[in-house]
Amino acid sequence: MKYIINVVVLFILFTSCSGDMGNKNQESTTSSEVEDVETNVISDLSIYNLPSKWTTQNNQEIELNSLQGDVLVMVMIYTSCKAACPRLVADMRNIDVQIPEKNKKNVKFILVSIDPKTDTPERLKAFSIENKMEEDQWLFLRGDEESTREFAAVLAVNYKRISPLDFTHSNIISVFNQKGELEHQQEGLGVDNKETVETILALTSK
Repeated sequence: MKYIINVVVLFILFTSCSGDMGNKNQESTTSSEVEDVETNVISDLSIYNLPSKWTTQNNQEIELNSLQGDVLVMVMIYTSCKAACPRLVADMRNIDVQIPEKNKKNVKFILVSIDPKTDTPERLKAFSIENKMEEDQWLFLRGDEESTREFAAVLAVNYKRISPLDFTHSNIISVFNQKGELEHQQEGLGVDNKETVETILALTSK
């Protein structure tokens, strides 16, 4: 009889321990899932809240939130520009060459057109080839007029059509973190981009 009682006690103890372990594992999994959700939370300051859709130089339609997880270096230009835009393109390329390859895999250099009527996907593709911006890190985007205006406002870029082919516009390069939040801006043409490069390196070294 004593032997049977001992066996029953051991069985109860084992069942109780197993139940506790199961609960602990469940709690651990739940905490991990909550952590993942918190990591992917988009703040009110993120450009990934914008619902706009864009077409790339490869004629693919994307939403901005598909870029989440990359550091974005962004500028607004138009391909028929003969004055400021070529210099902005040169500034973007100058920033690009200062980023090591190990960091560059998590960076996208994005040029957004302020002239979507002229800058068709075909024109953007030709422009990317002309300027040797064909690697994966280069992305050209065009949207409709409303989306372009909305996005320009987010970047604090002002632009205005002054003739059928020309615009006046701000000369700003912006850096966004992996969650789409603005981290840094440089304004002007041919300016010292040391802080811009340092910002990109800091974000891609975390």
